[in-house]
Amino acid sequence: MADSKAGPADCGRLVELVLPPAEPVDARGDWTAAEKTIGTRLPGDYKRLVETYGWGEFSDFLYLRTPFGTSEYNGIEWQSARLTGSPERDRDRYPYPLYPDPGALLVWGTTMDADRLCWLTRGSPDHWPVVVWSNEGWYETHPMGAAAFIEGWAGSHVRSRLLMDTEPGLAPWFNAFRPRIHRCLQLSEGPHAHPERLRRLREALAPTTDRGSWRSTCDETGQDHFATVDTDWLLTYDASRPHQIRIGFPPEHSEEVWQRLFAATQLMGCEVLQITSADGRCLPTWDTATDEDA
Repeated sequence: MADSKAGPADCGRLVELVLPPAEPVDARGDWTAAEKTIGTRLPGDYKRLVETYGWGEFSDFLYLRTPFGTSEYNGIEWQSARLTGSPERDRDRYPYPLYPDPGALLVWGTTMDADRLCWLTRGSPDHWPVVVWSNEGWYETHPMGAAAFIEGWAGSHVRSRLLMDTEPGLAPWFNAFRPRIHRCLQLSEGPHAHPERLRRLREALAPTTDRGSWRSTCDETGQDHFATVDTDWLLTYDASRPHQIRIGFPPEHSEEVWQRLFAATQLMGCEVLQITSADGRCLPTWDTATDEDA
């Protein structure tokens, strides 16, 4: 089991593996007040984790929550339960004590698959192990803190039978849950094949970093995901017909995004056929406001 002295080292190893955001979201606040609200002291490695990364996601899968901010989707909470009234069935479904009994599960993260990442709150907070509580009601315990668990999962040396593995050969990353505007550009085919169009797109927006890709086994469709290193723009180049560029970016970058993206489409030899919002609504101009942008 991880001891209290392992916290700083675990967080340091994670920082070496996964670059933290320049401006973490919901990362700072009154820890004393937060602990009073929750009803318990929190582990030291978790506090360092929150202050370093804030609210966001590792590799588009593992979501780190923080006790700060006002979003209804953020926050840490005790395990909730819907008891059946049958003690035997309830014990199978909830093998750990339920709050406010001592030793309950405290949820500090979730996943894209709606699994929950918890602490088993027995003993000193700096010794709390991680419990994965799957969306199907299965549990597994990992004798380490939150920072060590994330570092191990992201580095592919902590295995879980309940969680998806990271993509082989792809460096892990972190996206802060900051406000973003989402736009999609549908493009004409142009004179170049897909690999060359993708190369020119990434060259125009360089430096960029890979965020995964997939290809259909039935046709030529597929997607390439990447991000800009210096501006925190998240992009998908979709090889469907018509092919399209989808991008999420901070609102204050809107004009710069349009200028660089339009220049990139020209370098690709393509014309912009249509601009849409994330949900597919046609927009008359790039900067047309939508409800999604609020």
